[in-house]
Amino acid sequence: MVIGIGIDIIEIERIKKSIDTYGDSFLNKIYTKNELDYCLAKHNKYQHLAARFAAKEAIYKALATGWEKDATWKSMEITNEPNGLPIVAFFGKLKEFLSDDKDIKISLSHSDNYVTCVAIIFKKN
Repeated sequence: MVIGIGIDIIEIERIKKSIDTYGDSFLNKIYTKNELDYCLAKHNKYQHLAARFAAKEAIYKALATGWEKDATWKSMEITNEPNGLPIVAFFGKLKEFLSDDKDIKISLSHSDNYVTCVAIIFKKN
């Protein structure tokens, strides 16, 4: 059973402009150390940073089940399985939300200019 669903789309250039304008202040507010290490090592770092931004926004929308008040940028971390599949780790109070009977799946997609993410929170059978 689906508990929450969220979607987000963002222009990669918008993330680049935020980084150019606010620098480390922006980066350290939005991303965990692991996310920064991963994204900044990539050839197209802005695309990877935008993907994590879109994922966090989509997850926040999916959390509109009462838990969104406990969500912060750094209370979730977007990483990848070895096969490239994006996954989410939660920290703090949000970690409590995903108990043994709930899970979250995200799907990321991008073009040259945009990144989008869909997040679905569901109750396991």
